[in-house]
This record gives sequence, structure tokens and C-alpha cells, in this order.
Amino acid sequence: MKIVVQKFGGTSVATPEARAAVRKKIIEAVSNGFSPIVVVSAMGRSGDAYATDSLIDVIKNEYRSVSARNLDTIMCCGELISAAVMAASLESEGLQAVALTGGQAGIWTDDNFGAADIIDIDVKVLKSYLAKAIIPVVCGFQGRTEDGIFTTLGRGGSDTTAAALGAALQAEAVEIYTDVDGIMTADPRVVSKANILDCVSYADVCQMAHQGAKVIHPRAVEIAMKKEIPIIVKSTFSDAPGTLICTEEAVSRTSNHLTRIISGVAYLKDLAQFKVQLDSKIPQLGKHLYDELAKNKISVGCLNLQPELSMFSVFMFDCEKTHALLTNDGFDFEVHNDCAKVSIVGSGMRGVHGIMATFVAALTENGITILQMVDSDTTISAIVHQEQLNNAVTALHDAFGL
Repeated sequence: MKIVVQKFGGTSVATPEARAAVRKKIIEAVSNGFSPIVVVSAMGRSGDAYATDSLIDVIKNEYRSVSARNLDTIMCCGELISAAVMAASLESEGLQAVALTGGQAGIWTDDNFGAADIIDIDVKVLKSYLAKAIIPVVCGFQGRTEDGIFTTLGRGGSDTTAAALGAALQAEAVEIYTDVDGIMTADPRVVSKANILDCVSYADVCQMAHQGAKVIHPRAVEIAMKKEIPIIVKSTFSDAPGTLICTEEAVSRTSNHLTRIISGVAYLKDLAQFKVQLDSKIPQLGKHLYDELAKNKISVGCLNLQPELSMFSVFMFDCEKTHALLTNDGFDFEVHNDCAKVSIVGSGMRGVHGIMATFVAALTENGITILQMVDSDTTISAIVHQEQLNNAVTALHDAFGL
């Protein structure tokens, strides 16, 4: 039995016309000898009747305090509706299909409501349906506790569901269907010349996602990577081949990767950068600073720590809290609001000379002020003024020939 997991996002199941395109993809898989498992998100996006954010508003607009468990229950409703409608849509074409909650599909989680972790997947139910040529249509984003209580897996949870099912069933591939033709070298709303990547490594996609690219949830990629299950990101509404996510070894065998050093440019907006003065005579001061930030649940990025200075960034929603903490602790500091982080990502840059020089030149020659830089062996990032972000993304995309 050749199993393929096909995940369809909210825009793919939101209208009768979109669902017709979904049916076509599923029927195509069946005709090619695959046994598909379909994973669906809630219909549409924020503002649409059955979208997850709309369901959250139903309860939060009336009640200010809602328990995480009760919130999970209402958030699961969107996928329940979507799965039932999609199963009926397949039946209308003469296919056998059954709608399943995450729990009915065998997905067991802990009780960390709102961001549950998958503990185990019992694949017996899914395999029994596939053996009878019945297509399971599974609610993405959700599971159940040992006691049978609904849980959700956090944002991007439908991608996680698809990858976890693919790994548990040793699927031939996980197909992530969306409204774009694949993973792009940059945000096309910023860079008009952005291109579709035909193939990219698990590691690069994870880094791109962590650096802000809206591609696929990194947790889903990490799950697939452990079992080396290929992921294909493609459009529901076209026949474009999409982007294959696979091992670095497989990527290196593709012809266009031989000359590709950088996979893409990503960015994060709405950051504040802090520069905190330290006393080199008090070596524990830096540790105290970051202990306090952690204690107050302030997430920091772009960390540079020197004997007399520390620089880091926080999201703007944490700026006021960070400012108050540093003031109360008597630190001497300055802050730059309205910042952004722009990054290049690519496993191909390892051991290649001149990448940093090209990065810096691309920004400075276009009049972009670099407030701070951080790097690893596969990523180089800069903090810039947010008003210069679009120019920074475009300059880097051009400089590296993406």
C-alpha cells in the first residue's frame, strides 16, 4: 500500500469551487495508485464564518476570561466542520470517505491545551479504513488526551498533523497544499522577482521559518526530517510541481543546487533592539540580565554578549515590559523601536568565503543602516530600521542572485 498524506489549508476548502480543486488532487492520487489520507484546516481565514479566529471571537467577545481547555474545544469546531464537508464532497463524486477528529484518527497528546505535544499515534483505525478503500478526512490541528479531551497543537498545527501522520504511517510523501505554487526565495509581496524553489533541505526550510518566512511550520518539517519523509509544498489551484523538501544529500543531487549558496531571504518585523551597558568587573551581570528576562517570560533574539555590552532584540509587544525591567534593575541602556531582522539562509554557505562581505555590501551600498549582526554557519542576520526593511530584502535577494 502506497500512502500519501495530503493536507489542504483553509483557503483550499473554503468554497465549493476550491473544494472541487481539492477533489481533483485527491482523485489524481487515487488514480496514480496511492491511498490518500486527507488532512484539513478550518475553512477560510479570519473573518470567515468557520475560520479558527472567528470561532475564538465568538467566545472571547462575550467572555474576557476563558480557560485554555474550553478555548481548545471551540477551536476544534472549525476543523470538524471542514472535515465533514470535505468528506461529503468526496462522496458526491462516488468515493468512499469518512470524517475523523484528530483523536478518532489516533492522535494522542499531552494536556498542554493550546500547544499540545503529540505523545503517540495509533494508526490501526486509519489503516483499517485504507484497507477498505475508504479515504480518511482528518481534522488537522487537533488531538485528544488520554481522557478523551480535545486538544489543539498550536499555530501551524495542521501541518504538524500531516507530518506526524506521514511519519507514523511511513508515507511515500506528505503533500502540503496551499494557495501558492511552492516555497519562494523571498516574500513575493516584497520582492517581485522572487522565484519558486524546486528543492530545498529540511534544515533550510526550518531556518527560513524560524527567521520569519511564512512557508510551513518548522515543527512539521522536523517531524518529517526524523523519518526522512519527503514533503511537497504545492498549490491546490494549479499543476505546478511545487517545492520538494528533503535531505541535503537529495538536494545536492539536483542540477540547480550545484550553484545555489543561499536558499532564501526571510524577515521578522516589529522588533525593538536593546543595547545594555555591563560592568566587566562584575562577570555575573550578563547572566543576571538574561536570568531576569527569562524569569519574566521575555523572549530575546539576535543576542550579542560582550564584557561591557549586551545587545538583543524583543518583539514590540514585550518592549514596554523589557524597558521597565531594565530600569528597575538599574541598567544603563538604549533602545531602538520599530526595527526588523533580515536574514539570508542557506546550507550552501558553509565554508564559502565572502558571504559576509557580500551581505554587508548589499545593505550598506543601498543606504541601509546595520544596527547589529548575528550569524551561524547557515544564517546571517542584521537588525535594521523597519522603514528600510523592504529595500534590505530586495538588496540581498539581488546580491545573491536569487
